[in-house]
Amino acid sequence: MSLRTQQYEVFLELLRDRREAVGMRQSDLADRLGQNQGTVSRVETGETGLDIIELRDWLQGLGVAFVPFMKTLDARLAAASGEHLRHAASGGGGRR
Repeated sequence: MSLRTQQYEVFLELLRDRREAVGMRQSDLADRLGQNQGTVSRVETGETGLDIIELRDWLQGLGVAFVPFMKTLDARLAAASGEHLRHAASGGGGRR
């Protein structure tokens, strides 16, 4: 799995975590966004992406503040990158 793909998985996991943390089902969020449940599912699985404006709307639908979300994402991405770099330095593989 490429580093970029790993980073996107971190992002998707955080999106799902936030939805679940506020006690919403995919269908609940879809209703708030004026979408259908399938759209929420496709975003959460990475089949469909969100641009930055759509992400802001998504987070508002969850009642989650944008800037704290981004700070958490940045911290998780840094941690994931550190793990990747440590793994590569130990001979476990890396970018070629």
